[in-house]
Amino acid sequence: MSPTEISKPLPRILCVDDEPRVTDGIALQLRKDFEVHKAYSGKEALQRLREVSGIAVVLCDMRMPDMDGATLLERVRQLYPRITRILLTGEAGRDVAVQAVNRGQVFRYLTKPCAPEQLRQAIEAGIDQHRLMLAEKAVLQETLLGLIAALVDMLALTNPVAFGRSRRLQKLAMELARSLGHEDFWQLEAAAMLSQIGHISTPVELSEKIYYGVPLSGDDRLLAGAVDNVSLQLLERVPRLDVVMQVLQALGWSDESLARLGDGTIGTAARILGLVSEYDTLTLCGSAADRAVQVLRARSDRYGAQLIEQLARQIGVRSGQGEVREMPLKSVLPGMTILADVRTHLGTLLVPRGFEVTARFRDRIANFGAEVLEERVPVLVSGASS
Repeated sequence: MSPTEISKPLPRILCVDDEPRVTDGIALQLRKDFEVHKAYSGKEALQRLREVSGIAVVLCDMRMPDMDGATLLERVRQLYPRITRILLTGEAGRDVAVQAVNRGQVFRYLTKPCAPEQLRQAIEAGIDQHRLMLAEKAVLQETLLGLIAALVDMLALTNPVAFGRSRRLQKLAMELARSLGHEDFWQLEAAAMLSQIGHISTPVELSEKIYYGVPLSGDDRLLAGAVDNVSLQLLERVPRLDVVMQVLQALGWSDESLARLGDGTIGTAARILGLVSEYDTLTLCGSAADRAVQVLRARSDRYGAQLIEQLARQIGVRSGQGEVREMPLKSVLPGMTILADVRTHLGTLLVPRGFEVTARFRDRIANFGAEVLEERVPVLVSGASS
């Protein structure tokens, strides 16, 4: 065995059973080939997953108090979709298997007693599956999300107000998702980034009216009504965006239709993105954060009270960080947030309020002209900015 093979870290697995003798026995069998972590309840298992990174496989018993195996694996699927899920149970009944497969979408279903070699082979296959899922994630991040970022950069050039809104929604939606335990939610990130892409052909003045709640004329209403069609025409040709398109379409569904989506990927993403979109609209139209949250609490039938209260907590954390400064536009740095609209002397919007400064934006502002660059603007400076 080479030195490289000796130093290679062991794959991590989590074994969950309310009987310590079972988890201890499995750990003893597998400890030479795997780094085994143990939990004795569903709640403890979820805590372990938050604390220990890189777990590839969850091996779980079916019968446990408070939270059974199918319920736990369903939660694992929602929060950590790339972790492979294996159910080990003494119940060989068909109903148990159906429940586990439908709710937890298990990779393997093993019955007790399970031979050590059979268990080892199932876990090794689960680790291979986990690696495939990670490889797929890398492809998505490097290709699909890269393509989406390029599309959104085009929006920055043609319609800065729409670009600014998409960036705000992306940041707020992902912060909210992470606070709920969704560490890797690329479908939501893609949907937030693309949520305003239909404005790529919309006049900036019309986008402003839409976002700021200005009444529209008849012609403006026709143009505004075409925004969603433009989005679909642009996105339907991009492969592997089916789920993202369903999330965007669900934003316009009724409360009852949205509720029927449940807590899966599409339903969760649509509720998070819809909630932060409504919050952004309220604040754009002049509502203070606390007033906006108060209005949103009346929408609990659509988004759920728990999600709204988590947003309220998230906003409270965000608003308590950093300080507001005033400085020339030319001096802003990546990570700062511009708190007022920046316009030309003719009133054309260059930068919408709430826009987070990026390195690319710093490169672009050289084209704004000396007068605009010298204009002093209020900015929110986070602890990481200088």
